[in-house]
Amino acid sequence: MDNKDLLEAINQVMPYGKYRGRQLLDLPEPYLVWFHGRGFPRNKLGTQLALIYEVKLNGLEEMLRRFQE
Repeated sequence: MDNKDLLEAINQVMPYGKYRGRQLLDLPEPYLVWFHGRGFPRNKLGTQLALIYEVKLNGLEEMLRRFQE
């Protein structure tokens, strides 16, 4: 993973579900915890969701907000 992957994940829009249309960084933490417990999808979106989960888990969310488009 590199900076490009992180920026892409921050600005990725959730394509389905209750939070469709929100950027992944704006997803509520309990939603990401739910995904973590059930298993992230085995695709690029799943990798991005797992990354955002780790960002939020480690308290880095606010630091990355300035990179949202």
